[in-house]
Amino acid sequence: MRRPLGTTRRASVVLVDLLLTVAGNYFAFWLRFDGAIPAAYWALWRETIPLLVLLRGLTFIPFHLYDSVWQYVGLRDLRAIVASVTASSVLFCLLIRGVLGLRAYPRSVFLMDLVLVVCLMAAVRVGWRLGREYRANARTKRVLIFGAGDAGARIVREILKGGEHGYHPVGFVDDDPAKVGQRIHGIPVLGTRADLPRIIGETNPSEVLVAIARAAPEMFRGVVKALESYKLPIKAMPHLRDILDGRARLHDVRDLAVADLLGRAPVGLDMDTVRHLVEGKRVLVTGAGGTIGSELSRQIAALGPKSLVLFERYENALWAVERAVAGLKPGGSVYSVIADVTDERRVDEVLAEHRPEVILHAAAHKHVPLMELNPCEAVKNNVKGTRIVGEAAVRHQVERFVLISSDKAVNPSSVMGATKRVTELLAMALAERGSTGFVVVRFGNVIGSNGSVIPLFLEQIKGGGPVTITHPDMRRYFMLIPEAVQLVLQAAALGEKGALYVLDMGDEIRVVDMARNLIRLAGFIPEREIPIIYIGVRPGEKLSEELVASDETIEPSRLEGIRRVRSAGDLSPASLGRSVADLERFAEKGAAGAVVQQLGAMVPTFRPVLTVGPEVANGRPVLPADVAAPAAARVGEARGAA
Repeated sequence: MRRPLGTTRRASVVLVDLLLTVAGNYFAFWLRFDGAIPAAYWALWRETIPLLVLLRGLTFIPFHLYDSVWQYVGLRDLRAIVASVTASSVLFCLLIRGVLGLRAYPRSVFLMDLVLVVCLMAAVRVGWRLGREYRANARTKRVLIFGAGDAGARIVREILKGGEHGYHPVGFVDDDPAKVGQRIHGIPVLGTRADLPRIIGETNPSEVLVAIARAAPEMFRGVVKALESYKLPIKAMPHLRDILDGRARLHDVRDLAVADLLGRAPVGLDMDTVRHLVEGKRVLVTGAGGTIGSELSRQIAALGPKSLVLFERYENALWAVERAVAGLKPGGSVYSVIADVTDERRVDEVLAEHRPEVILHAAAHKHVPLMELNPCEAVKNNVKGTRIVGEAAVRHQVERFVLISSDKAVNPSSVMGATKRVTELLAMALAERGSTGFVVVRFGNVIGSNGSVIPLFLEQIKGGGPVTITHPDMRRYFMLIPEAVQLVLQAAALGEKGALYVLDMGDEIRVVDMARNLIRLAGFIPEREIPIIYIGVRPGEKLSEELVASDETIEPSRLEGIRRVRSAGDLSPASLGRSVADLERFAEKGAAGAVVQQLGAMVPTFRPVLTVGPEVANGRPVLPADVAAPAAARVGEARGAA
């Protein structure tokens, strides 16, 4: 029968230690007699060595020398060797000279034997560990650690303990010049970020680990920028919010992600407040199969609603979100409803059947260039759909209606942005018509959403490039899909009727910088391996987005990171109703030019680029006769009021 590995290892350790006992005692005699052991003393050695081996073998047991793992040998093990060898030497001396009376046994041999055996046993163990580490280092990744603080020190200490982690630290990099030249657990701090080219040339690392638990996005972007010319994988520690005990662990190391490069810290979810909004309530999400709608559905399902209605017109998207929600095993009922927000009768049927207490309206057309080419469809889905669902919410006495808007509604340059601004005005006007609490939430680009730039860049990088960017100065706010949804829920939970909220999103990020960072994180060198080309600004696009319009003011809300926006000079509900009716009528007739002109009348800050198809001639809209006069009159009325 095959013996367990532990038994085999222990037997090997015993054999080695006993052989070292024999060798140490022999060399003690050899040194005592200058290499020429007399025959009488040779016979004495052969007579006494079995007793010494027996004593050493028994004495090593209580000191646990056979239980130690040599690859982790340290000072504690060395102290145990000294103590056990000393104890066995004392016992051997007492037996030889006191009990057996062998006075001829040289007294100097006792001391030399003790020293030699201690040195031999320690040397074998330390040599084993060093050899193992050397062999491991030869086949492991050479890691350069950015950050010589507590997290970096813990990571190095864990690496040096050994194990199958596959890392060998070659040095630290830290932006604190005072640390340069110092050593942490024997690993030198080689320089600052400015010294990276020299350090990489000297150490030839396999990858770089950013070991700073509180690292800011600016720092991550700086590291990526500094390493742009090197094909080195970049790893990072988890975010501080994910390390509840504040300790760094080697198994927590992960690839640097796009989220690390964002210019702001994600907003945390106030679970108690949001749970009070959702728990035990009947909730309906329109556009439930979209990027925001599906994440809303997942987060709401986890908060214990009485029922969740997934309202979506595309069956494949509805099926996908239904499966995702079912995997969360929500406590309440989940209903999948195929319906269109522009179908007024169907919307009424759904609300009458399911009697939602909270509606989150995420259904919308959001793709800017496509909406420039199809302005009538943008109005039908965004404006008409919002009006129909909002009016139905009032009729069915829904407690709360949350409209999801966009930063493109601010001083819009696109049809999509202008329609979203009209939906904001609609929601605030509907707030005055009944008991339903209407809330508007406005935020920027979400990473990974359908039609967003990040998935496009990743697809282009995967295909070998080029990465296409519209303009070198294009800037955008970016946020994660989960935190965008958290914002929606947080704002909805505030419960201020008719309020418009916006997230404090930090600084805008240049799109070209985001592209270069994505190329770098994918393991390629920007420009050299993946080219970047500029294709020109698309219809409706602005070089930078805004969160507050020129006719708006911003003020704090009750939650940190969320601001309330107040508008000045909004259309009266009656005037807005007439304008929306005209807008929808133009859209139903397919009068794209009239739609754009009417949007300009309703949203004074809208500055359209009129490239909407065959109805545009010489840069000006050509309107059908039956819509030209009403549209022109509405424009004049709005501008006169302004």
